[in-house]
Amino acid sequence: MSKTLFDKVWDSHVVKHIEDGPDVLFIDRHLIHEVTSPVAFLGLKARGIKVLFPEKTFATADHNTPTINQHLPVEDPLSANQLKALEQNANENGIRHWGLGHENNGIVHVVGPENGITLPGATIVCGDSHTSTHGAFGAIAFGIGTSEVEMVLASQCIMQPKPKKMVIKVNGKLQFGVTPKDVALYIISQLSTSGATGYFVEYAGDVFEEMSMEGRMTVCNLSIEMGARGGMIAPDHKTFEYIKGRTFAPKGADWDKAMAYWQTLKTDEEATFDKVFEFDAADIEPMITYGTNPGMGLGISKSIPLVDAIDGGKASYIKSLDYMGFGQGEGMIGKKIDYVFVGSCTNGRIEDFRAFASIVKGKKKAEDVTVWLVPGSHKVEDQIKEEGILDILNEAGFTLRQPGCSACLAMNDDKVPAGKYAVSTSNRNFEGRQGPGSRTLLASPLVAAAAAVTGKVTDPRELLQLV
Repeated sequence: MSKTLFDKVWDSHVVKHIEDGPDVLFIDRHLIHEVTSPVAFLGLKARGIKVLFPEKTFATADHNTPTINQHLPVEDPLSANQLKALEQNANENGIRHWGLGHENNGIVHVVGPENGITLPGATIVCGDSHTSTHGAFGAIAFGIGTSEVEMVLASQCIMQPKPKKMVIKVNGKLQFGVTPKDVALYIISQLSTSGATGYFVEYAGDVFEEMSMEGRMTVCNLSIEMGARGGMIAPDHKTFEYIKGRTFAPKGADWDKAMAYWQTLKTDEEATFDKVFEFDAADIEPMITYGTNPGMGLGISKSIPLVDAIDGGKASYIKSLDYMGFGQGEGMIGKKIDYVFVGSCTNGRIEDFRAFASIVKGKKKAEDVTVWLVPGSHKVEDQIKEEGILDILNEAGFTLRQPGCSACLAMNDDKVPAGKYAVSTSNRNFEGRQGPGSRTLLASPLVAAAAAVTGKVTDPRELLQLV
C-alpha cells in the first residue's frame, strides 16, 4: 500500500489504535522548558510518578529568560522561580538540563537540531506550538499542552487523533532577495491562518529541495500559523549531512542502520493527500505583514488590500488596521519603524545573522531605531563571533544580545512599547504579542536589516543591489 511520508512515520509509532478515537502514539523525543513544564512535574509528584524515560527528555531555559547579563542572578522573581523549578525537576528525574550559561543552552527549537536530538522519522513533542520546526528533518513534531507534557513524562506516549494530510508544492526559482521566511509568509497569506486546520502538511517541490536545512526549519516552524498540526519535509542528502557527527546523532554501525531507514522516508509515488496546493516560486517577493495575524501579509511592493476585497470578516479587518494605524490601499514601503528584532525559533540561526550582516555591512544603524539581535543559542552566538559577523554588526552600531526567545513573546524584559512599530523576524504579530499595545510587522532577516539601517520599511533588494 502506498503511503505518504507522514503516514510512514505516524503509523510506525502507533502503540494502540482506539476505535472511533485517538491513537496512542509513542514519542521519541520530549523537549521541555521552564514555562510549560513546572505544573506537569507537580502533577507527577502528586501521583508519586517518576519520568519514565528521562534519557528521551531534554530541558533548556529559553522563554522567560533575560538576554543581557545572564551571568548575574535573574532579577525577575517569576523567571527566577521558573528557572529554578526547571533545574530541580530535571535533576530529580535524571533529565539533561541546559540552563543559562550552559554551552548547549538556547531556544528549544534551535538547540534540538544543532545537537543532533532531532532526527528523521522521529516523533517529537514540546510544550510550545512551534515544535513543528523539527519537521524539517522528516520528523513528526508538534506542540502539546501542559497536561499532555505530564502524560509524555509519565508514559512516553500521547493520545492524538490522526490529522488529515496536505501537500504544499512550490516549484520554480525564487526571485532575488526572497528567503524561506518569505516563502512561508506567502503561503500563509494565500491559505489564511486557518487554511490548514486539521491537517499535517508536507512541503514538496523545487523550492524546498533547494532550500538549506535552516531555511526548511523556518518554513516548518510557521506551519502552525496557518492552522496546521505540523509540517514536514522529506529528508535528503542535506538532512543527513547536517545531522552527521552531531552530539546525539547515531554513530558508527548505528549511523549506517539509521541511514538505511531514513532513506525510505519519502512519499510513495501513488500515495494520495486529502488536499493539495501548488504555487509558483516566481510569484513570491520579499513579504511583510500589515495586520494582526500572520495571514495578513503581502509582497513588500504591494498595497494594503481594500476592505471590499476581503472575503468575510470585514469588521475584524478594519479593527486590525485601526490597531496597526494603517489605512486601506496604503503602501508599506516608507512606513516608519521604531524597533527591529532578529531572533526567535523562526529566524535565530546563523544563516539569519549572515543575511542580516549582508545588508548592514558598511552601513550604520538608523539613529532612531532600537535593534535587538538575539542568537538562538550559544552555538549560534559563537559562530557569529568566529565568522566575523559580530565585527560587522559592531562597526554598523549594533550590539549582540545573549540567547533566548526574547521579544518574540514579550514574556521577558524585551518588550516593544505601546504604539511603537517593530519589524520582527519572529512568528506572530497578534495584538500585544511583543508587548501591550505594540505593533508588529513580520518579515525576513533581510527586510529587518533594511529597516534597521533606514529606519523605515524598505525593499531589501534595493540595498542588496548596492553590495
